[in-house]
Amino acid sequence: MLYLTEEDVRRLLPMDECVRLMRRTFEALAAGDAINQTRRRMFLPTTSVLHSMAGAVGPYFGTKYYSVNVKHHSAHFFFTLFDAATGKPLAIMEANHLGQIRTGAASGYATDLLAHPDSTRLGVIGSGFQARTQIEAILQVRPLREVFVYSRNEARREGFAQDCTNAFGIPVMARATPAEVIRHADIVVTATFSKDPVIESSWVRPGTHINAMGSNNPERRELPADLIARADLIVVDSIEQARMESGDLLLAWDEEDWRTGRLIELKDAMMVHRKETGITIFKSNGLGVEDVAAGAFVYEKAREAGIGRPIYS
Repeated sequence: MLYLTEEDVRRLLPMDECVRLMRRTFEALAAGDAINQTRRRMFLPTTSVLHSMAGAVGPYFGTKYYSVNVKHHSAHFFFTLFDAATGKPLAIMEANHLGQIRTGAASGYATDLLAHPDSTRLGVIGSGFQARTQIEAILQVRPLREVFVYSRNEARREGFAQDCTNAFGIPVMARATPAEVIRHADIVVTATFSKDPVIESSWVRPGTHINAMGSNNPERRELPADLIARADLIVVDSIEQARMESGDLLLAWDEEDWRTGRLIELKDAMMVHRKETGITIFKSNGLGVEDVAAGAFVYEKAREAGIGRPIYS
């Protein structure tokens, strides 16, 4: 059994490969060859929360678990991988970057399916930990020429824009208002911790694709109800999980809306033919099976390269 660090994960899991992994994972879900277990949360009176999510795909199964304490601004992420045939534990790895990379890759895959092929301008609301890999992943599937970014802290958004310009070799430009970001974009990413909507429907042009990935809390949303109503197609990674934690939908819909033909899972989106002027939304929450696919790839590459610290045989 191997122990792998955050640095090991970052080195062994390139974004282009992870986008391909997400494609294969959702194809396996569509074929009935993968299993996902929705996220579970245990709330403690100490303000700590334990989260766990699991899945199985190919010859592996595993669980990601992480603790968060808002009072102390702390979060700790781990993933354990097992052999499906024998149940033998294969690896435990630090999993903060595992989640960051596969979350970006899932948005990249959704964008490849749902955004217009000639989309070249990306607008990003948020400049935190997840926003950077969203840009990186979308660059794998669309020939972006410009990226616009807004977040509330001016110094942070300016620094983020400069860092991403240097990293990706395309202009990433900070803007003073979110409206400036959205009105120029073919593709939009919302990557915030906001409780209330961060964009307005009137800013979104016909034909735009939106990746909303910042909220997985039933009482938080990044998208307003009128934009949800306006969208031609809403794709979620899991309807079961969305009904538990997608505040963007839960705060906008009644029970009848969940049965609308406008809502599908990402595993079924490869069959969709979108309208030229239609607005599409990928509401991402993240699945345990995504962590299994990404973690298994990291484990296999670590074995090949002789990376990782053995715990026991």
